[in-house]
Amino acid sequence: MVHHKHILLIDSILIVGTLLLIAGAVGYARPLVIAPLEDYVTSENSVLFVFDKADVILIDDNLAFSSPQEVYVQNEIVLTLQPGVYYWKVVGALESDVRQLTIESSIDLKIRESQDGTVSVVNSGSVPLEVSVYNQGVLSDRIVVDTDSEGTTVKGEKYFGRENENP
Repeated sequence: MVHHKHILLIDSILIVGTLLLIAGAVGYARPLVIAPLEDYVTSENSVLFVFDKADVILIDDNLAFSSPQEVYVQNEIVLTLQPGVYYWKVVGALESDVRQLTIESSIDLKIRESQDGTVSVVNSGSVPLEVSVYNQGVLSDRIVVDTDSEGTTVKGEKYFGRENENP
């Protein structure tokens, strides 16, 4: 009887020890996600992802990850994303928790005047802009300036930009 209790005690210790070892291994294998933080909101299109113990980032515009973009990397990477709401996680031996990030549209119109008096309209925001050009108080032109444009040369005295509704 004593011998039977002794075996049960040893079995119990082995089971508890094994469970603790497995729990520790799972904690060690779970990816460490550093950035961006949960519910991160920015108007910058470039986002720094920093993590450890993972080699794939999954990014999708829906929480179900039905059509994720898979990016194979190690430790950190800067990704350029269009304005919108994204869900992302990293995958190594295990998956991290799902995080959300939001890229807001930014509208920024710059006017560059050259030595010869011509003017270039430059879109330094994150979405295409529709620019209305006025000359002597009268609408003289309407142009669409993309975000990757070097600038569009126009003549006028007032320039108004807004998000282009027909990209």
